[in-house]
Amino acid sequence: MTVIKRIAMLSVHTCPLAVLGGKKTGGMNVYVRELAREFARRGIAVDVFTRSHANGVPHIGGTLGEGARVVHIPAGPDDTLDPDQVYPYLPAFVDNVINFAARENLHYDLIYSHYWLSGIVAHSLRAAWNVPVAQMFHTLGMMKDRIAHKAVSWPADLRAFSEADIMTWADRLIAATPAEREQMLWLYRAPRRKIEIVPPGVDLTNFHPMSTDHAKRSLGLSPQDRVLLFVGRIEPLKGIDSIFGALAILKRTQPDLLRHLHLVIIGGDPNTDTDDSEMGRIKALRSEMNLDDIIWLMGAKDQDVLNNFYSASEALIMPSDYESFGMVALEAMASGTPVIASEVGGLAFLVQDDVNGYHVPVREPDALAEKIALILSHPQKRQLLACNAIETAQQYAWPVIADRLLAVFETMKPPRSEAVTAL
Repeated sequence: MTVIKRIAMLSVHTCPLAVLGGKKTGGMNVYVRELAREFARRGIAVDVFTRSHANGVPHIGGTLGEGARVVHIPAGPDDTLDPDQVYPYLPAFVDNVINFAARENLHYDLIYSHYWLSGIVAHSLRAAWNVPVAQMFHTLGMMKDRIAHKAVSWPADLRAFSEADIMTWADRLIAATPAEREQMLWLYRAPRRKIEIVPPGVDLTNFHPMSTDHAKRSLGLSPQDRVLLFVGRIEPLKGIDSIFGALAILKRTQPDLLRHLHLVIIGGDPNTDTDDSEMGRIKALRSEMNLDDIIWLMGAKDQDVLNNFYSASEALIMPSDYESFGMVALEAMASGTPVIASEVGGLAFLVQDDVNGYHVPVREPDALAEKIALILSHPQKRQLLACNAIETAQQYAWPVIADRLLAVFETMKPPRSEAVTAL
């Protein structure tokens, strides 16, 4: 058994300390941050390497608690870049990570890399440090391409090709759900023996049931206000327009249900959108559908206040076209909030229809309107769903998930040792 004392976690394109709901920030940021903290609580030192957006020199910016830190590595311009724009600077990132570790005389027992860009970096570090690599993709490029109706008979673009390559050499592949495991096998022909299913977790000290009235007061709402909630990046795959369509249907067919109702959208920045952006599109759609009085665009919010939003809400709505897991659904459940979600990806696995929430078909506002009406019209049923949601979330506490990951990591050996054994 390998003893894990120090882990290098790679989150190249996005910092785990970033405010959620912004550009390229979401569940992966939460995952890296919370898992690093949980490992550190166990006495495992963790360095999270991410690309620097300022200063031009390696620096430790912000802390994840004693024993865990975020190390910002210069690679390219000091600015926020899209993932494809980061790719040319990966060799510089590798060199600066190696130099940083050498200066501090650090030895890592394992590399845990996140997203395809980090996987490319991990390949070079694996060779330089002779340590094993566990890889988690969080989303798969070929699945997103399929949802966008692109031809994907075999990896053709840079991301999909890189993901397929990573799956050939990585020592372990961490899949969030059985569905993601099957996608790796089916679309990428990944080696079956490498894949371990370990879902993300949730911080039950931060996300927990609280009084609905207290939560509403903390947000400046009155007791009679009713809230439906969306939390996530503002992008087409999230299906926000399906929620708008459902509300328009209810406004026409059951207007009494919408009295004192607000759809609160957390994510993005409603003050800096352009007409051709997704935020600009949904703002225009909100006005076009005459829903300005119902829909509140709140922008990105820190996780410290999300529990209040979840607890004040009748339901979290996630009508996504694709979600590899859906960590905000888990946070809502831990807060005692049922989830209405598309039956896709991790949401098909996490949300149990008529148990802790409801499933709806993708892009079907009529079906979504029906489930919203059920939640709003039947408080006793909604309470039963909420109780079951809390029970579901208990199974995903970060200490439980960390135990499962460490059990995988402790079986991993340095790549050269494996080669010698094979001979």
